[in-house]
Amino acid sequence: MIRRAPGLFFYSSILGGLCLAGGSGVAQTPDTLLKPGHAKQTQGQTGSQTAAQAGRRTTGQIQGQAQVTHVTTPAAKGRPQTTTVTTDKAHDAQQVIVTAHLDHMRATLSPTTGATVYSFSRKALETIPGGDNAPLNQVLLQAPGVAQDSYGQIHVRGDHNEVQFRLDGVQLPEGLSVFGQALMTRFADNMSLTTGALPSQFGFLQAAVVDITTKTGTTNGGGNLSIYGGARDYFFPSLQYGFHKGKWDFFATADFVHDRVGIENTMPTFNALHDLSNQYHFLGHARYTADDDTRISFIAGVSNAEYQLPNNPGQQTQFSMPSYSGSALAQQLAGSGDSASLSEHQKQITDFAILALQKEIGPFSLQSSVFTRYSSLRYSPDPLGDLVYNGIAQNAARSVFSTGTQHDVTWRAAPEHTVRFGFQVFVERTISKTISSVFAQDGVDGDGNPVFGTQPETIRDSSGKTGMVYGVYGQDEWQLTRNLTLNYGLRFDGVSEYTSETQFSPRVNLVWKPWKGGVLHAGYSRYFTPPPFEIVSSSSLYKFAQTSAAPANYRNNTVRAERDHYFDAGFEQTLLPGWRISFDAYYKLAHNLIDEGQFGAPIVLSGFNYRRGQVNGYEFSTSYERGPLSLYGNFAWSRAIGKDITSAQFNFDPDDLAYIQNRWIHLDHDQRWTASAGAAYTLFHQTRFPLRLSATMVYGSGLRADGAVPNGVALTPYATVNFSVVQTIHDTFGHRWPGDTQLRLDVTNLADHTYLLRDGSGIGVGAPQYGLRRTILCGVSQGF
Repeated sequence: MIRRAPGLFFYSSILGGLCLAGGSGVAQTPDTLLKPGHAKQTQGQTGSQTAAQAGRRTTGQIQGQAQVTHVTTPAAKGRPQTTTVTTDKAHDAQQVIVTAHLDHMRATLSPTTGATVYSFSRKALETIPGGDNAPLNQVLLQAPGVAQDSYGQIHVRGDHNEVQFRLDGVQLPEGLSVFGQALMTRFADNMSLTTGALPSQFGFLQAAVVDITTKTGTTNGGGNLSIYGGARDYFFPSLQYGFHKGKWDFFATADFVHDRVGIENTMPTFNALHDLSNQYHFLGHARYTADDDTRISFIAGVSNAEYQLPNNPGQQTQFSMPSYSGSALAQQLAGSGDSASLSEHQKQITDFAILALQKEIGPFSLQSSVFTRYSSLRYSPDPLGDLVYNGIAQNAARSVFSTGTQHDVTWRAAPEHTVRFGFQVFVERTISKTISSVFAQDGVDGDGNPVFGTQPETIRDSSGKTGMVYGVYGQDEWQLTRNLTLNYGLRFDGVSEYTSETQFSPRVNLVWKPWKGGVLHAGYSRYFTPPPFEIVSSSSLYKFAQTSAAPANYRNNTVRAERDHYFDAGFEQTLLPGWRISFDAYYKLAHNLIDEGQFGAPIVLSGFNYRRGQVNGYEFSTSYERGPLSLYGNFAWSRAIGKDITSAQFNFDPDDLAYIQNRWIHLDHDQRWTASAGAAYTLFHQTRFPLRLSATMVYGSGLRADGAVPNGVALTPYATVNFSVVQTIHDTFGHRWPGDTQLRLDVTNLADHTYLLRDGSGIGVGAPQYGLRRTILCGVSQGF
């Protein structure tokens, strides 16, 4: 279901049709393709080979690499199917060929030679329970080394949220979304997760690169209307439509989500208290193919989400005030001190747009893009409840506006050398505003503890900052021999925001194919990770001195860029046709390791540094795909530790700071064992009525919680199983109205296992978070 791809993707025009082929492997290996009809160069080939010779190789082994297979390309008016794309009209056939050629050349702009790549084909995305309705983070949990956390966060190889997202090769700037998904699974035709020692092209966020190849109107023509829902008021209608006309191509999708599972439950109960969410999303693009070598693309997206924050019952009031004592809230609580009736809300907005030009000029391929992204977050407290429980009721608003440009060039300089170079620049403006109600300190009691008044006062605070991050790179993919490839490069990055720093980062990867079906790789990368602009706290701490919201200390050193030495090595072996295994090991040595935490009632992540950090681990993966059956399994071991918190210290207890200063501790998101597995089988797969059964499993040994020392214990291990049944009816209403009908039933957490993601303790951890209990959802979709 999940396939690991070495990057051998190429297109060949055969018998008036087109085949899109992809391989699988631990180490990304190089490939080069000219337009259909020109000479193609793959690993071990020379430029003198003809297109026909290269085309014949698409059905077999490519110089000892994994077997090349077709990928899913939905028919113009209906069902997704793994097939060669053909059309009846010569113009449409040419349009498909040109589109596929430009798509391939865009993919070669972002090589991952020597890195570890996990690929999700369209078939794999549809097979996961929930299909296109599944959130993107749930899809990524099926890859090795990906651990789940609260608020929809994921951690890849022991890092905290240092995952970059790309749409058609263009990197999106960071946003403020904590538990919102600005990108939708149904917008993806396929996607990949790339980890390991990345080539020099990838900068800024480097724990993993999620690259989403978007659907097009050429290969996903027609429309689809879906209604999905079930337990906990879950209601999820969606619509997608795509078409191409002449040189234009359009595709768009939109949805609306209403449910009572917007944020993880703070209790082990089946339903959470106060957890209603409403979200809507839109993603679309327009593309203009000027000629066989030129394409202009515009992509835009909108995400708007409103959440109720689940209540955590059983908390006791810490402060008193007359207006609370006689309030309706106090009467609801009946003097019990229970916190079950609070009303806190959060709203998140993300908008973005990308304009890109792709061009082929002889031996040069390039893509130049400009982009912009606006992200905002607003938290509304319970005006009385937050005061009496926390000593502060704060209306908080943060926003970040990012704009920038990215340019990538590939130069096929010689048969043995493929040179790539480019640069990125992000200019960002972040604004933070808070209006806080707090109690002023009147004095101290006999034990020296502060005594506060009963009438709140208001503190206003606002700040803004404009900054920039930038990077430039160059690299050479050198084919030393037929079976040995070296990719080496250099990157220069800089940040000028709350901190001003620069770094040169050398990177080198070696890929060796010593025997048929086997690929070995090893690499080293120097990383420079600027602190995400939007998570750096800029509060005026002294405004809260001698109030109920006073910090434990007033140390607030600036969050600095993380600097890493990253080592990675692994191998993949094809044992039998369709069956592959792989192993990968990694080690990261970090200086100023960046972590994030939630401090206070607003669910806003704030960044801080550990002076030193170490992350190491290994991953094993296997997959089998043959006919209607697909199987996969992954497990990973990881350890992430840090020492000495050196920034944003006011967020931490002084005793914790003193302990951590000279001792290694586990990071709060450190999970020792992570595993995932899946199986799918399609009955009647060669008929009009295929019936697909699938199941996935996710296992975690538990994130960290406080014990005798900070982050000293692991939470209880858990495993959850999801199940799906999908009945498809091809061309339900005949040829007069082409389109498939699909009926689906999905069950999340089939065994209704109760498990903790967070227990409310740990460095930078907020309220407890429980995993989702059994949830039964069903849906119907109709193509047109």
